[in-house]
Amino acid sequence: MHALQYELTLPADYDMGIVRDRVARRGHLLDAWPGLGVKAYLMREREIHGSPVNQYAPFYLWNTVEGMNAFLWGGGFQGIADDFGRPPVRQWTGLAYEEGAAADAPAVVAVRHRRPVPDGVRPGEAAEEAVRECRRLAGRDGAVLAAAAMDTARWELLRFSLWGHDAPGTDGEVFQVLHVSAPGRDRLPRGRQW
Repeated sequence: MHALQYELTLPADYDMGIVRDRVARRGHLLDAWPGLGVKAYLMREREIHGSPVNQYAPFYLWNTVEGMNAFLWGGGFQGIADDFGRPPVRQWTGLAYEEGAAADAPAVVAVRHRRPVPDGVRPGEAAEEAVRECRRLAGRDGAVLAAAAMDTARWELLRFSLWGHDAPGTDGEVFQVLHVSAPGRDRLPRGRQW
C-alpha cells in the first residue's frame, strides 16, 4: 500500500463552492481507476473545524505502484496541474490499514495526523507503534477506516482516518469529505504491511 497526497492552499477569500462543484462534476472519474484502493476528496475551509486555510487536499491509498504511476503520468493528475499549477506530491510507504467499526457508513470527515519519528527512536519501533495506533483508531465509534504510513525521506509518521460523523475526537487536521472513490478498497491489505 502507498499513500499519496497533494495540497492546494487557496486564498482566504476563495469561493470554496468552486472546489465542491469541481468534485461534483469530476469526482466519479476515479471510481473505477485500476490500482486505486481509496481516494478521499478532501477540503479544509477557513474557520471550519479549526482550519486556518482554504485548501483542497485529496488523499489516496494505492494498491499498486502501476495504478499510482498511471494516475501521475497518464492523465489523472494532469487536470489538477492544468487548473491549479503543479503542486508537490507527498508519498508515504504503507505501514497498516484497517477497516473501521463503521466501515459501511459514508465518510463525513477525515483526520490527518503527522509527526516526526524522534531521534533515538528505532524506525521499526515507531512503525510497530503506528500499527497499534491504526488498529485502536479503527475500533473507535464512527471510524470508517484508518491507515498508517511513513515518509522515510523526512522520517515522518502519518495517521489517516475517515469518519462517519463530524466529531471524531482524535488529534490532527480535520478535512471535509466531498466524495470517496474506492474501486479497490476491498483489496487493500489489512493489518501490518510487512
